[in-house]
Amino acid sequence: MASLHVLRVFCDETGEHGNPLGVFLAGVEVPSERRQAVAHELGFSETVFVDDAARGEIQIFTPGLELPFAGHPTVGAAWLLAREGDVVEVLRPPAGEVAVRRGAEGERTFVAARPEWSPPWELIELGSAAEVEALDGPPGGREDEIYLWAWADEETGVVRSRCFSLADGVGEDEATGSAALMLTAALHRPLTIRQGQGSVLYAHPLSDGRAEVGGRVVLDEVREHLI
Repeated sequence: MASLHVLRVFCDETGEHGNPLGVFLAGVEVPSERRQAVAHELGFSETVFVDDAARGEIQIFTPGLELPFAGHPTVGAAWLLAREGDVVEVLRPPAGEVAVRRGAEGERTFVAARPEWSPPWELIELGSAAEVEALDGPPGGREDEIYLWAWADEETGVVRSRCFSLADGVGEDEATGSAALMLTAALHRPLTIRQGQGSVLYAHPLSDGRAEVGGRVVLDEVREHLI
């Protein structure tokens, strides 16, 4: 058995919605050869295994593959480590060093990374937020990684988005931090992104080619998982 923390990352202002995330704080409890299977069993869009809490060393798996970097897993892992007393300034997934920042009063947690570390999302702009909301799946039944977005309020930088990734077993992603990094870097402006059923992401371009994304995190439960 291994202890699993179940979070929701990028919740709205009331703590609702957000993208579910599984985190094994004691990654040593899950052998490396079992991690992909465990992520598949859990079925979250991503599962994190913390191998060294002090150094922020982590691995990230979708149900179908390992990712060198992802947004909501790093935000969630950073928030949880701080909650458990291991405040880290840097996370170290396979892609490289991801800087961690906590917002005012600790309400939001942010990570900064290079947009090119993200999965190869195709960013597709639609004509209106209503078109995004009306989607009943990826256009044309596509199975590649696509991120569909439109301005809800261009003047204030509010975006409405949906994200689909069928090939790796995720389906529709409720909140996608890596795509938010790519979009804010491409548009060169801060964004408030409302994705999925009601998740909220805050993204900002940085001057050194990186971008940051963050939001609110909620812990739903801690349970034991049979390994």
